[in-house]
Amino acid sequence: MDLLRIATAGSVDDGKSTLIGRLLYETGSLKEDQLKHIEEKSASNGLDHLDFSLATDGLLTEREQGITIDVSHLYFKTKKRRFIIADSPGHIEYTRNMVTGTSNSDATLLLLDARKGVIEQTKRHFYITQLLGIKKVIFAVNKMDLVGYDQNVFDRIKEDIAHLIQNQNTKDLTAYYIPLSALKGDNLLLKSPKMGWFSGKVLFDLIENIAVNEPPSKENVLQVQTVIRPKLAAYHDYRGFAGKVKSGSFSVGDAIEVFPSGTKTKIKSIEQYGVNQEQVSQGQNATLLLEDEVNVSRGDSLFTPSNSIEFTKIINAKVCWMQDKALQAEQKYLLQFGSKKSLAKITDVSERIDVSSDGSKETTALGLNDIGIASFQLAHPVLCIPYPENKNLGSFIIIDINTNNTAGVGFIE
Repeated sequence: MDLLRIATAGSVDDGKSTLIGRLLYETGSLKEDQLKHIEEKSASNGLDHLDFSLATDGLLTEREQGITIDVSHLYFKTKKRRFIIADSPGHIEYTRNMVTGTSNSDATLLLLDARKGVIEQTKRHFYITQLLGIKKVIFAVNKMDLVGYDQNVFDRIKEDIAHLIQNQNTKDLTAYYIPLSALKGDNLLLKSPKMGWFSGKVLFDLIENIAVNEPPSKENVLQVQTVIRPKLAAYHDYRGFAGKVKSGSFSVGDAIEVFPSGTKTKIKSIEQYGVNQEQVSQGQNATLLLEDEVNVSRGDSLFTPSNSIEFTKIINAKVCWMQDKALQAEQKYLLQFGSKKSLAKITDVSERIDVSSDGSKETTALGLNDIGIASFQLAHPVLCIPYPENKNLGSFIIIDINTNNTAGVGFIE
């Protein structure tokens, strides 16, 4: 069954958790004890309706404050599709959480409060979706019940969103606009009679049918996770290189090259879980067996030579910084590209991006949750492609060498 991964975004109290909880409720995805908890808690809080946000706000601190702090992953399915929803926090200080929640998503559901329209957090969250290359964005104008289901309010917000998209020079974006009320259930599963002026699809129909399949990238790259050498007499000469196809595809007989050694050979056979295959494609795990005995280790890459692939020790990237200690020149970190790691020195931090003004400011450091431009000098060359051209080969994780914690993420320019 087809899978759609959706990240939610929006400012504090825009109703993300309520909307997701309502979807879970309407699709029968809530367990009996969850529903009982919602009913009892809603009653104890003096509400005359069910508080569906309780279905997603799992942390005690979130329940006490009525906000979302952590990224919650929720699962449900319909007859047509399976869904994974990442419920991300709305606070500016949790920008890093939104980056985490959005990084593996196919589409983003960006909520706006009909009373507030486009605000700074809307701009910030939309910028992040585009930084991460999300090309399907659903703009859900929530709480229409609080503005009398006024079409003029929705049209004005829709126009402001169009200006936002234009100002950020967004390319190849498919935007969807839906007026709804998560609390009342308007335009979620059924057309709301209170918004007869809206002719588009309701939210449920949209997420069930939205197309997210993208063609494989043209660069063919498999990064080796492990080398398989069975210690059995029957497999004395067996040597397989297992990993995930990060980009493109491979077929038996393809001429390939090993990075970083530069050794050239051909694919003798391809296996998936012990079964021979003629071809494997992007996102699939596979084991490649080669015609020649070549030296390949974990972190090395097998690839088809291409003019678009770069081998470099110098990287310029947009960085989302995720720790309290500021990012500054001369500091050293580990950069991780899949299973490949390289020590790197920060050579320059030049800009901090001001999402609210669609511009940038000169700087020499990036603080927690800042997004900016930095340059890196690596100890070892890496195989990469600019992120806008290939998401799987253009991103990396920045690791603090003292704590081994994730300090940030980078997107190669």
